[in-house]
Amino acid sequence: MAVWIVLGVVAVLLIYLVMIYNGLVRMRALVREGFSGITVQLRRRADLVPNLVATVQGYATHEREVLDQVTAHRADAINAQGVDATAKADAQMTGLLGKVIAVAEAYPDLKASANFQQLQTELAEIEDELSSSRRYYNATVRDLNTGIQSFPNVLIAGPMGFKEEPFYADDLPSISVAPKVSFGAAGA
Repeated sequence: MAVWIVLGVVAVLLIYLVMIYNGLVRMRALVREGFSGITVQLRRRADLVPNLVATVQGYATHEREVLDQVTAHRADAINAQGVDATAKADAQMTGLLGKVIAVAEAYPDLKASANFQQLQTELAEIEDELSSSRRYYNATVRDLNTGIQSFPNVLIAGPMGFKEEPFYADDLPSISVAPKVSFGAAGA
């Protein structure tokens, strides 16, 4: 009788360990899926860049340096290895695209161009999806990291090769620093 009780406890314990392991595997797969979603959006943005640059070049011939930088760094985020390198390259491209849009503001004919407006709309949609993909990835990383650090999962995670994943951090200074707001004196 005691043997059956011991075997029953061991079986329940093994089932519990398998459930923990499978949960960690599922969370790790979601993190990988989340990062893949980011790279898909980065690829879509990179594919849009040549059209955007060509359209702006037609109007803004004096802004060659900015357009050359965008073209040169177009594939950096796609070719980057790892989350940190991808995030840095992504942040750099986001800044460069902001400069392209700023250049376009100086050319009323360009801003009025239907082609440019369509490209700008597509870029805005891609940026929205990219933002959503980043949030999804970070949520899955949070869940995985919490699962790895929680007891009793921590007893299984380390020996089974699970490790914490890095969050997708956006290091753009414009995001991390609050804007300066000043209200001038009335009638000044």
